[in-house]
Amino acid sequence: MSPKREDRAAPPPTSSEYDICFATNEAADGWEHLARQAPGNLRRAFDTIRSLPRIRGNPDRHHRLKGALGTATFKGQTLERWQYEVTSGGRIWYLIDDSNRTAWVIYAGTGHPKATD
Repeated sequence: MSPKREDRAAPPPTSSEYDICFATNEAADGWEHLARQAPGNLRRAFDTIRSLPRIRGNPDRHHRLKGALGTATFKGQTLERWQYEVTSGGRIWYLIDDSNRTAWVIYAGTGHPKATD
């Protein structure tokens, strides 16, 4: 998704950080909903995912998903699937692509992903 006029500009990652990209338009839309609902929490999630996508400093809010949800295939690669709880209901699910140093956001929203219902 290419930025357009009046879109926010995201800072590029430094050499030790991961880039954060949206895997779907729905993930990008959900991100915007989270930005309106909980901007401070989303910023903390962004900073954590970008710098330390596997950190387990707060395992209740940030952890790898378990079982069949723990991995997903994206662009022909099997990648780890992680969750960051932005609010009590709001979630970000992302895939860690180490080869490209990218965290692919596959879900972002103010409610639980359907896969966990």
